Amino acid sequence: MGLAGLAGLDARARDIFRRIVESYLETGEPVGSRTLSLGGIALSPASIRNTMQDLTLAGLLAAPHTSAGRIPTHAGLRLFVDGLLEVGDLTKEERREIDGRLAGRGRNFESALDEASNLLSGLAGGAGVVSSPVRDSGVKHVEFVALGGDQALAVIVADDGTVENRIMTLSAGVTPSTLVEASNFLNARLRGRPFADAKREMTQELEIARRELDQTAARLVEDGFAAWSGGQDRERALIVRGRANLLQDTEGLADLERVRVLFDDLEQKEQLIGLLDGVDAAQGVRIFIGAETRLFSLSGSAVIAAPYMSGRQRVLGAIGVIGPARLNYARVIPLVDYTARVLGRMLDGNDK
Repeated sequence: MGLAGLAGLDARARDIFRRIVESYLETGEPVGSRTLSLGGIALSPASIRNTMQDLTLAGLLAAPHTSAGRIPTHAGLRLFVDGLLEVGDLTKEERREIDGRLAGRGRNFESALDEASNLLSGLAGGAGVVSSPVRDSGVKHVEFVALGGDQALAVIVADDGTVENRIMTLSAGVTPSTLVEASNFLNARLRGRPFADAKREMTQELEIARRELDQTAARLVEDGFAAWSGGQDRERALIVRGRANLLQDTEGLADLERVRVLFDDLEQKEQLIGLLDGVDAAQGVRIFIGAETRLFSLSGSAVIAAPYMSGRQRVLGAIGVIGPARLNYARVIPLVDYTARVLGRMLDGNDK
């Protein structure tokens, strides 16, 4: 319905709608006309009930079977978030805690991602989720290092300082000079270029590589690319912390079933990374409620996510909070936004 729907509400309906949503987000309980009347609305319970009925017919409120009160629908929550929500700001203490806990992880960015997910799950009360960066910075150095036996380490160092290490099994006939030849060949071809671009081109150039290199070294180059690309266990990491938070505030079997479905959704790694990758940098914090994303349509959950970016405003990954649709949006939105900014600065080597 969007902001156009909000404009279609008169002042009375808008006030009643806002109060119902705010009460529901705070308590999780359906809101009745008597509660609103006692809350300071200068209307009779009958007039309030009429307006609530109009909001229900408009698809903004719903009546649970077990109560005469109303709760907001997902469409109602979207309308509230887009047009009526007053987002709070973090306190200096909260900013200091986020800065300190992430910086305290040292220079290891992977451990900072893990801590960021933990941090959000604790502060926001949902499940914190982080996708690892898309590694598309330029290549600084490539090397194959013998480990003994039939194993070698394929090492790729990126311009941004990140290092990818992969252990690979060597084919027969690989000598130390073969490792050097393959390393030199790749360094000449890759230096300064994004690995993803180079990998696509080199796939087409492998026939040329086989002619330029010793046959064994050419196979090593091909195996090296396969190792860096990784199998299913080496795809982009997804860190989820705080599943236990999702078990809080559940009442009855229906709520527990929704949580069980949500847990199943959280195991869908590829879909969840795809959802996080869909967070557009230009729009900052993105909010998905219920059926707005197919991944969480059954569990009726909400996702609040933001990209973390390099100093060049290149999107690296995304961080967010997943929980019931009854999230504390006013608090979680600034938490996600600020944590994403801190992660972006850390990846640039600037924790200030």
